[in-house]
Amino acid sequence: MGFLDNLKAKLSPAKEKVGELAHQHGDKIDHGLDKAARTVDQKTKGKYSDKIESGTRKAKHAVERLTHKDEGGTPPAS
Repeated sequence: MGFLDNLKAKLSPAKEKVGELAHQHGDKIDHGLDKAARTVDQKTKGKYSDKIESGTRKAKHAVERLTHKDEGGTPPAS
């Protein structure tokens, strides 16, 4: 068993817990991501709006994938 295999085995319970939390609190996570994005966009005076929007979208998609993996279904297509 290699180093990465050992690491994956040790992190497996944490990954399951994160999936459960994402499923339970997905709406709160989305709200927090939106709020953080608005705050950063205001602080940068809109200079990086497109990058902030893209990053927020990717973060929300990652949460969605975690939620669907926890349910045993297939993650939605992008």
